[in-house]
Amino acid sequence: MTPEQNDLLCRVEGDAPMGQLMRQHWIPACMIEEVAEPDGTPLRVRLLGENMVVFRDSEGRVGALGELCPHRRASLVFGRNEECGLRCLYHGWKFDVEGNVVDMSSEPADSSMQGKTKAKAYPVIESAGFIWVWMGDPDNVGEFNAPNWSSAPDDKIAIMKIHGACNWAQILEGAIDSSHSSSLHSTNMPTATDVSGSTATDTAWLRPSADKSPRIEVEKTPFGFRYAAIRKPVQDADKQDYVRTSLFIAPFTVIIPSNDKYHLSQLLIPIDDENTFFYWIAWHTETGITRDAWRKFCGAEIGKDVEPVTFRKVRNYENNYMQDREAMKAGDFTGIYGIPCQDMAMWESMGKIADRSEDHLGTSDKAIFTFRTQMYRAAQAVQKGEPAIGTTGTVLPQANLISFQGMVPKDKDWREYNISPEERALREQGKATGKQEELA
Repeated sequence: MTPEQNDLLCRVEGDAPMGQLMRQHWIPACMIEEVAEPDGTPLRVRLLGENMVVFRDSEGRVGALGELCPHRRASLVFGRNEECGLRCLYHGWKFDVEGNVVDMSSEPADSSMQGKTKAKAYPVIESAGFIWVWMGDPDNVGEFNAPNWSSAPDDKIAIMKIHGACNWAQILEGAIDSSHSSSLHSTNMPTATDVSGSTATDTAWLRPSADKSPRIEVEKTPFGFRYAAIRKPVQDADKQDYVRTSLFIAPFTVIIPSNDKYHLSQLLIPIDDENTFFYWIAWHTETGITRDAWRKFCGAEIGKDVEPVTFRKVRNYENNYMQDREAMKAGDFTGIYGIPCQDMAMWESMGKIADRSEDHLGTSDKAIFTFRTQMYRAAQAVQKGEPAIGTTGTVLPQANLISFQGMVPKDKDWREYNISPEERALREQGKATGKQEELA
């Protein structure tokens, strides 16, 4: 990629086409737990280089307003959250969750300004553990497509959040890169001879394969693409393959292979051009893992591994992620605690925005190549005034999309495993008509 192409793929601030693309989708602003308390502490949120404040009012309604008060541009993050409104400390102007001015302490009671002034307010939806905001055209709010973990009850959804000091695209590329897990995460995902699929313990995910060079196959879909990492298993390698499929749902969602205890989804949300929030969701409709146990497993406990509010890492680039070389000599592959920090060490070491012109992609990078070309072209389309990827044609319900991992007989097609009824029907329709545009 040229530097110009790389910028089109990566940059999201202001009028950048990729940012405009994302504004045609609902974007997670924060976890519900961060603003759970009525009249609680307002939360500063930055998305796509744009600052806002999120708060829950006295009646439990959530508001997302532009951070700066429209009066004299002081931050509303420091405001008083009381009596169904957020009051600016500077002059006492108060705003409800819709941005309406409900009180102007510094103005006469009969001031005509009250009906003419309004704070910028973003449409808000609470779903599946997150506060979602609409940052696009307020007169053309898109339909909310609930994520796949929305099928689980709230107490079966565990969310980890961590700040990444680099661009969103290189983090997302890490999420869809199945081959790296066999090396970078080999201590956390060791080979086991007595399992038939990914098997979770308190400290590791056991795998039935030692193959570090998976064969990658990709299928484009209406929502983005699905790909398979096909590995040679420890047992019966002449009869079966160990297959792990992942889904990229444009523009920032990845569904990665489950284990025997819970499903796994990720959100890679651009804070601005050079910072990202990485959310990792472990969920199950019946079993699953508790929130505290999940954050401990990931090395992302709030107050211990990540700072409260900012979610910045205690183990970071400046301190070499507290890499333990003695542990490496004793057998730990990376010497870095926690799968997310192992990933962050790789992603952040590439620089704030990776220079893709210097990459040398191999056969294991088919999903990376597909992501780059697909999203680059999607940004080009938005630049020309066309709709964003995933917003037109057949929009499949995300709640029904799921990954797959397990043994597949060599005479079977991995594409037939864990396919939603809607996607299967679309695929069959394409075969019947001889047209494959929607899957192209």
